[in-house]
Amino acid sequence: MKKGIIGKKIGMTQIFDEKGKVIPVTVIEAGPCVIVQKKTVESDGYNALQVGFGDLKPAKVNKPMQGHFAKGDVAAKRVLKEFRMENVDDANVGDILKADVFADGEIVDVTGTSKGKGFQGTIKRFNNARLKETHGTGPVHRHAGSMGACSTPSRIFKGKGMPGHMGSERVTVQNLVIAKVDAENNLIAVKGAVPGPKGGTVVIRNSVKKA
Repeated sequence: MKKGIIGKKIGMTQIFDEKGKVIPVTVIEAGPCVIVQKKTVESDGYNALQVGFGDLKPAKVNKPMQGHFAKGDVAAKRVLKEFRMENVDDANVGDILKADVFADGEIVDVTGTSKGKGFQGTIKRFNNARLKETHGTGPVHRHAGSMGACSTPSRIFKGKGMPGHMGSERVTVQNLVIAKVDAENNLIAVKGAVPGPKGGTVVIRNSVKKA
């Protein structure tokens, strides 16, 4: 069954399993989320649930969104995400989703916005090699190097690694194992690292490759 939830990255820590083995985990505050809109095949052509996370002052919401939230009779939310579902018959607008939608041992995909690194060169951005720092190199130790051939093809191929903006993009880490779910405090501990800074918004979904 497809499912998903929005959360906030708290940070990383470590826990111990039954055998005393250390497991590095990322703690995510998952929910509580509220169902803002329900989409069905009859009305929209597909089944989906629009879920909201994080309270927002009504004064900070524009009029179209105020009407959208008022239609569902729910409070204004900071983040809205849509989750495609196989069946939405059991879900209703206003229902609350908590961390217990997932269980220990489930495999999930986590999506977030990676940390922004600003303008970076090719060594940091694409892991290019640098030139030697001894004699005869000139002041180009960290430059990109050759851009390609000379008269043929007389252009730079698409995809050539160049300096530029790095990070601050949507990243999905797949096939992460849920190490522990704390339903009382709405916390999910995911084995490994997830994208983004502390306090960043992340989306947890079923794994698409290991469903």
